[in-house]
Amino acid sequence: MKRLYVIVFLVIAATAALGLAIAEHSGYVLVAYKSFRYEASLWATLAVIAVLWLLFWGIKVLAELVMTSTGVVNPWSRRNRSRRVQVAIEHGQLDLAEGRWASAQRHLTRAAEAERQPLLYYLGAARAANEQGQYEESDRLLERALERQPQAELAIALSHAQLQTDRGDTDGALVTLQAMHERHPRSAQTLRQLQRLHQQRGEWSAVIRLLPELRKDKVLPPAELAELERRAWGENLSLAAHREEDGTVGLQSLKRAWEQLTSAQRQEPPLVLAYAEQLRQLGAQVEAEEVLRTALKRKYDSHLARLYGLVRGSDPARQLQTAEGWLKEHPADPSLLLTLGRLCLQTSLWGKARDYLESSLRVQRNPETCAELARLLAQLGDTERSNQLFQEGLGLLDERLLAAPLPVAAKV
Repeated sequence: MKRLYVIVFLVIAATAALGLAIAEHSGYVLVAYKSFRYEASLWATLAVIAVLWLLFWGIKVLAELVMTSTGVVNPWSRRNRSRRVQVAIEHGQLDLAEGRWASAQRHLTRAAEAERQPLLYYLGAARAANEQGQYEESDRLLERALERQPQAELAIALSHAQLQTDRGDTDGALVTLQAMHERHPRSAQTLRQLQRLHQQRGEWSAVIRLLPELRKDKVLPPAELAELERRAWGENLSLAAHREEDGTVGLQSLKRAWEQLTSAQRQEPPLVLAYAEQLRQLGAQVEAEEVLRTALKRKYDSHLARLYGLVRGSDPARQLQTAEGWLKEHPADPSLLLTLGRLCLQTSLWGKARDYLESSLRVQRNPETCAELARLLAQLGDTERSNQLFQEGLGLLDERLLAAPLPVAAKV
């Protein structure tokens, strides 16, 4: 309040001083130029100047109001346009996240055309178009993104490859990724997508060729990379076993693939298991038994022990004796007990086979063991127990069968 009093006092004082000055002397101003002549008192001239300045200031303020209004004066002003773009971005991103593809495409395309950095909005609009099956429009949006931001070539190409994969065009995606891999060999994301695409296409030899780069550039965590490497080599062994050579499925192709592994890899149980299984399927039973026996002698593995009961070596009695030697250190392994039961069946030791299979079931209820014991009991005449085991094995094979309702028996 005191401040207001001071301001009022100063205004009054200034007005009084101005009045005294005007009363004391009016002054005189003459402006003459050629035929133009202006004459007036000093104070009248100052008043005209003040009015002109106020008029100029008013016009300037009005112009700014027209150019920057929020829609009251000019609905197409810059500020209102910015607001509409922001609304389009918010709606587009929400629509994209919630799967409203047509709306997302419309909003994000509008935002991309208005923004100075439109990459993310073009990518989102391209994905929305792709989800609607508008593949040409999706590609056009990506091309437009490349025109606007050519420095983002890699990001746009990776998105294009993913969209091609989503639409089932894995050939096109492979071409795109290979081109980017040549131009950006150290791109971790390119390597990652290439690995996934080769894996999806079942091209395990190509995955194997990528492994050194994946390891060098640390694209995957060590544990995931090790698992991928084991799977790739295992799948490659399977493919090699079914590869035709000279019109026949060749054992030699499988052996060459096995020899390509390092010495350390040939000692890994999952790869030994894959190799021995393919040998068994190709009929090389004796070689499969030797491979398994050597691996189990080096390091015991329950999965290898199970497969050992499915191969037939050159000497079944010796094979049984070898497996019984492992039982001393692994007496409660259900897979080994199942293998011993199977090996006893091969050597016609019916009573011993029944004991081993019964022991395996006591440790673990397993559908394979149920089936083996049921077959044996059926031959021995115990059909009631055999049928029970077949039913149990079927239930263990798929627990969902027991949960599904059955039709009510029709009345005759």
